[in-house]
Amino acid sequence: MKLATLKNGSRDGSLHLVSKDLQTAVCTSSIATSLQWALENWPAVEPQLQAQYTRLNNRELDGIIQFSNCQLESPLPRAYQWIDGSAYVNHVELVRKARGAEMPASFWSDPLMYQGGSDSFLGPNDNIPLIDPAWGLDFEGEVAVITSDVDMGVNTSTASNTILLITLVNDVSLRNLIPSELAKGFGFFHSKPSTAFSPVAVTPDELGEAWDGAKLHLPLYSYLNDALFGSPDAGTDMTFDFPRLIAHAARTRTLTAGTIIGSGTVSNCDRTVGSSCLAEKRMLEKITTGEITTPFLQNGDRVKIEMRDQAGQSIFGAIEQMVVLQDEAL
Repeated sequence: MKLATLKNGSRDGSLHLVSKDLQTAVCTSSIATSLQWALENWPAVEPQLQAQYTRLNNRELDGIIQFSNCQLESPLPRAYQWIDGSAYVNHVELVRKARGAEMPASFWSDPLMYQGGSDSFLGPNDNIPLIDPAWGLDFEGEVAVITSDVDMGVNTSTASNTILLITLVNDVSLRNLIPSELAKGFGFFHSKPSTAFSPVAVTPDELGEAWDGAKLHLPLYSYLNDALFGSPDAGTDMTFDFPRLIAHAARTRTLTAGTIIGSGTVSNCDRTVGSSCLAEKRMLEKITTGEITTPFLQNGDRVKIEMRDQAGQSIFGAIEQMVVLQDEAL
């Protein structure tokens, strides 16, 4: 199944099923009015949604609309919890190396994770506000899973069963605000503004053999101003898979249905495939030449993040956003 949330003036939008080819959609209000409600009632709701999804793909329903004409929220316009990991440890090692910092050995065995703001997400086509160019605006291409209720202390084998949906992420970051925040010893806040997610979230069966229950084995394509920026494979060099990230998040607490857990910036040790964020490219420039030449995002820049199946068909739709200068007072 593919699920999207359309803008309708409410906080939680209107839940729609989207056809496999991303061409058409139909409202699910007779079954579930919002994705959060559907996730909280998944055992009862999922069979009904699946039946309607089959009818949508067979063009057997009334009320079908063109998906390309829709104004979209992120699949979950807001969530009870957004937790982002850093599963590609080679990316962490690279960034630390560039600033001359040694990476603790524990980073390879114990996942890094932070709790992000989840009360308001950007839609997949919403502008990214640029308040101050000096803050170092960056995009980060990631994969994320959305869970059912998760018990505290869940083990990794059970955690895989809690993954209901998969989506893509643009984890917007303000790089130049990060050092001073981390120096306080209390984590990110101002440096992590609103995140955006792909137009649709999909059930694992939509991914076929590319999804092994723990990792998604497909390239994640990032474009900057229409030029390919990177295409690292999301299943390669992922030190901590999603069940491991879920188990880590639930070590001391339960997780509520609708919890979103991100992979962190997708990154491969093979640098020829490019990067999923500007910071990584900048660090590679510093390491190889001693000089950073790639700027952070500027007013008018366009970012696109997408994943395609083996046949070249977009799976989640594309996150396509423009950077727009915004007065801080707004």
